[in-house]
Amino acid sequence: MNRETLPLRSQLLYQLLCLLILLIVLFPLLWVFAIALDPRDIARPTSLIPPGASLQAFAKVLQKPTPNPVNFAELARNSLLLAGGVSLFSVVLGTSAAYAFSRFRFPGRQVGMLAFVIVLMLPNVATLAALFVMLNLLIGPQLRNSIVGVGIAMTAASLPFAIWNMKGFIDTIPRDLEEAAHIDGASLNQTFIRIILPLAVPGLAVTALWGFLGGWTEFALSWQFISNPRWFTLAMALYGMQGQYASNTPWSQFAAMSILVSIPAVLIFFALQRYIVSGLTVGGVKG
Repeated sequence: MNRETLPLRSQLLYQLLCLLILLIVLFPLLWVFAIALDPRDIARPTSLIPPGASLQAFAKVLQKPTPNPVNFAELARNSLLLAGGVSLFSVVLGTSAAYAFSRFRFPGRQVGMLAFVIVLMLPNVATLAALFVMLNLLIGPQLRNSIVGVGIAMTAASLPFAIWNMKGFIDTIPRDLEEAAHIDGASLNQTFIRIILPLAVPGLAVTALWGFLGGWTEFALSWQFISNPRWFTLAMALYGMQGQYASNTPWSQFAAMSILVSIPAVLIFFALQRYIVSGLTVGGVKG
């Protein structure tokens, strides 16, 4: 029985249940908006539309969030560089490695895929100390204390998911297409670029979004590695706005900053949503 064949009372109950769930989901967002619009700078607004509501907190944040020494434009630039770099290298390196795991047989292949799954179960903070020491040895403390160092660490953390996700997706692409291209004289690289990549666009979208969101919202690695304010990110600035006590926190700016930080991620999600659903479902096959 589908929803159209339900009795009128059942349909009304169904609609009311959906409305209740929607209100529960939207209430935290509305609460944050209320805090951002409240000129009294308090953590608990008395109404969803506070008295004297204004956009003053947004204007202050877009100039220079309190008490950060870096303006919003520089923070956004650093976050965009980090998120874009992690997304790009996760797609390029992850897809190349996934193609090798999917199409070739070599010693350690199964163990490698198992290792990727195990790494996915570990939180990033569990590898902070090891990454800190490794980056100091490989690229030095100066380069480590920058977006480049954090980007390398974030890419390394994102690669297990990128490889696992893309391998599952490439497994669904028939080998006959590649064999036909080889018969027509296409090289391995031409087959990969002209056959595999166009058919793997949904999987690429999921991998790119995962890498972008990871870099855009990343905090733990940045806070551990970066001490130079020149390379502070939006997530670091947002954390830095919290005072030792609730009364020391600029709540209106904090809420406004949270909203502004979330907008790019939401926009990218909606832009790629038609690929994301198919990429998550088709790519989830047994490899």
